[in-house]
Amino acid sequence: MPNKTIQGLIEALNVSPDNVPLRLHVAELLVDDKSYAEAADQFQEVLKRSYGNTRAQLGLANCYYNMEKYSAAIIIYEQLSQEQLSEEDQVRFVRCLIKEDSLQQAMDIYQKILHANPLFSDDEIDSYLRLPSAGMGDDLANEDFDDDYFMEKPAIKFENVGGMQRIKEEIAIKIIQPLQNPDLYKAFGKKTGGGILLYGPPGCGKTFIAKATAGEIDAKFINIGLHDILDMWVGNSEKNLHEIFELARRNAPCVLFFDEVDAMGASRSDLKQSAMRHVINQFLAELDGVESDNEGVLVLAATNAPWSVDPAFRRPGRFDRIIFVEPPDEAAREEIFTDMLEGKPVADIDTKKIAAAAKDYSGADIKAAIDIATEDKLRESMSKGSIQPITTKDLLKAVKQHRPTTLEWFSSAKNYALYANESGLYDDILKYLKIKK
Repeated sequence: MPNKTIQGLIEALNVSPDNVPLRLHVAELLVDDKSYAEAADQFQEVLKRSYGNTRAQLGLANCYYNMEKYSAAIIIYEQLSQEQLSEEDQVRFVRCLIKEDSLQQAMDIYQKILHANPLFSDDEIDSYLRLPSAGMGDDLANEDFDDDYFMEKPAIKFENVGGMQRIKEEIAIKIIQPLQNPDLYKAFGKKTGGGILLYGPPGCGKTFIAKATAGEIDAKFINIGLHDILDMWVGNSEKNLHEIFELARRNAPCVLFFDEVDAMGASRSDLKQSAMRHVINQFLAELDGVESDNEGVLVLAATNAPWSVDPAFRRPGRFDRIIFVEPPDEAAREEIFTDMLEGKPVADIDTKKIAAAAKDYSGADIKAAIDIATEDKLRESMSKGSIQPITTKDLLKAVKQHRPTTLEWFSSAKNYALYANESGLYDDILKYLKIKK
């Protein structure tokens, strides 16, 4: 129960409900009082009256964090720019991502914190994001190392992936057919293996299609992020990278997937740290299979920023097939909505109508919209004392509230496609945007 001072201010708000500064002050006092649910209500009232109010958004995210509604907090943090988040906000964001098992994204944000404040440390975060890479090479080199720590055997196949027909066909020609018809490809001097670079807006299913590729050929799958490789000690990062490739070679056929490869394969001319250049050179050597045979090792990588990847990665035998992964079309969006709503209390759902309204949405945006609708129905259910199902109206409202995250990506990508596209690498972006050069 709020103290008398806060109660008096709440009564003042009843007289002047549109007083945004007062309402913000009350909300922040409620946070100090650890009355997070009441504070969240006040911050939401502010946002109704002052859409996009950064102070209210950060306050609401803080409330959700303390209420352990981590996915709801993540949605808010993702809508804000890095400049709008204080170090404390960024730390909360990282912790929320860890709770939701989004370790790669957590690592990216944590690295920005460390870049701004090299002396920063947090025992809880470090236990998830720093320790796994330290000395990992020694573990991998140990004969008793449990391969299951890194590898999985995906059960999903292409039939579980909504849409993406063009992408499936390209992956089939490059990866699946050579494994299913080895003699035919051998007769033409083609090896089984090689690399594909998937690029496009975040949240459009690049990791999912990579897993489905492994499932389609009944292969092992190894998902590698930057935190699995980088080590604070000079030389260990290269060793870690080598041992990961060795693990894949020992378990061929194996799909080795590098998420956000631009973080590892950034243009060497842009790098000031020689240590990172050594890691890139090691990566290139592993792709070439200079000292080892990469037969049956299928390397897939994903990036949101292909223009930041060193051109050397695109040479023949490396990532020589570049595939654009666009946002899901309307039919695919309908399928994704249906899948994501499965198991939730729903009623009167017109997924076709919702999918049509969710133009430019990525898979991650669809999840965000469903989360927004779910949060609203949770509040309504608690208020009415019974489960209130999600309806078409609720989802349409959420879709209207959540701005597609792909728009910002296309805004940047369009410039590269128009003015830095001599080789035609980004023609698929122009085709998607219906722009003629």
